[in-house]
Amino acid sequence: MLTRPHTYWIALARLFLVLAFLFLGLGTLRLRLSGHQGVVTSVVWSPDGTWLASAGRVKGRGELLMWDQQSGERVRTFMGHGGVVYAVAWGPSRDLLVSGGSDGMLRWWDVQSGECVRVRKAHQGTIRSLRRSPDGSRLASCGDDGAITLWDLESGEQLRTLRRDRPYERLTIDGIRGLTEAQKATLLALGAIEGAPVAG
Repeated sequence: MLTRPHTYWIALARLFLVLAFLFLGLGTLRLRLSGHQGVVTSVVWSPDGTWLASAGRVKGRGELLMWDQQSGERVRTFMGHGGVVYAVAWGPSRDLLVSGGSDGMLRWWDVQSGECVRVRKAHQGTIRSLRRSPDGSRLASCGDDGAITLWDLESGEQLRTLRRDRPYERLTIDGIRGLTEAQKATLLALGAIEGAPVAG
């Protein structure tokens, strides 16, 4: 459920469609936006409230659509997600859209051209949520890996990753013998480090 800035609009995602309601008193259905071919996983209003982006999946691939809230018409389809799109956020204006999904990648989209202009590896596993800072300059992404990653929204630069300590956080495994590659990979995934600088 998502409210439109400064108005009484609310958007709800449902299977195979997006519903947009105008609540006056008990609420009146204003628009029914149909066009998704599969499950709708996320909806978000543009900063100025004129467009609505919706995300989902169809037959194992991602689906990202943009709608004009006044007419209910679909104005853009963004192609390029291999997996399910679970999260979507607008940039500081309605010219930029960012999406994330089951492949752990963030994609920056130019809204006018519909082209993907940047791709960044963000998480190990699915990206579940994206949130823009109030000033529109930063983006926070969170995923199944338990991390929250902060991004510069304009440049796509990764600023910081926040995560609680994992069981082997900062444990140096340099020089340990008898570990298989699989065991090393497991320890590294749990926070261990390899190739740590030697104090001298």
